[in-house]
Amino acid sequence: MDMDVYEHGVPSWCDLQTPDLEGAKVFYGELFGWEIPDGPPEAGGYTMGRLRDRAVAGLGPQMNPGPPAWATYVNVNDADDVAAKVTANGGQVLMGPMDVMEVGRLLVFADPAGAVCGAWQARTHLGAGVVNEPNTMCWNELLTTDVAGAKAFYGTVFGWDAQDAGDPVAYTEWKLDDRSIGGLMAKRPDMPAEVPPHWGVYFAVDDVDAMVKRAEKLGASVLVPPMDIEPGRFAGLTDPGGASFYVLALHEHEHSHNGDDAHEHGHTHDGGHPHEH
Repeated sequence: MDMDVYEHGVPSWCDLQTPDLEGAKVFYGELFGWEIPDGPPEAGGYTMGRLRDRAVAGLGPQMNPGPPAWATYVNVNDADDVAAKVTANGGQVLMGPMDVMEVGRLLVFADPAGAVCGAWQARTHLGAGVVNEPNTMCWNELLTTDVAGAKAFYGTVFGWDAQDAGDPVAYTEWKLDDRSIGGLMAKRPDMPAEVPPHWGVYFAVDDVDAMVKRAEKLGASVLVPPMDIEPGRFAGLTDPGGASFYVLALHEHEHSHNGDDAHEHGHTHDGGHPHEH
């Protein structure tokens, strides 16, 4: 689905920070069929994967200490206002707000539990030009040790509502104007201690099992084996550089959202949430 505008509060972009940018370009180019040209010299190595000549995700050299990671960015009207709300509500501004050439204004912050998230005030770069299609971003999900705290924090910072699903509550959907724009899940006790609170990025695929086999041949490792969940089938992967991401094949009926709504409200698959993992 082509996207030409995102409203305030909708996740609009994802990018990879990796210690092996050239290796990542080969891996994701082969895995997802992205064209990944070299970025402009002034971008410091940062480049964008493209499908149908539209940007779908960013790739750049690792700038900060810590593990390689995929990051989620939320479209905002005013990055400076969001930064003030982050600080006032117990979060920590890590970078910005700062202008990125003429393309937009960037903010990177950590929520009170430590999960890192980005905010993007678009100028010439609006965000992902294609979402919810195979090999593009389709879902963004916060794993946290403090669900109640996350609901309060993101509700204030981005204006999100939180709707719990399941009984007992196993999953929460972030809502904006009553449309699902992301997910929230508590870190389970059986998850490794070294897994910190973080935002996970999901890419839509046609065939999860085939994609996992292809990724392994390209040097990835399996984080979560392919499994069936309510909205479809998903798996978790770790790329050769050490960054984790998820692939998700939705049931056919999950694709039936209204195109106009999707353009107005960003990517969502109407209640399809990869939970229970």
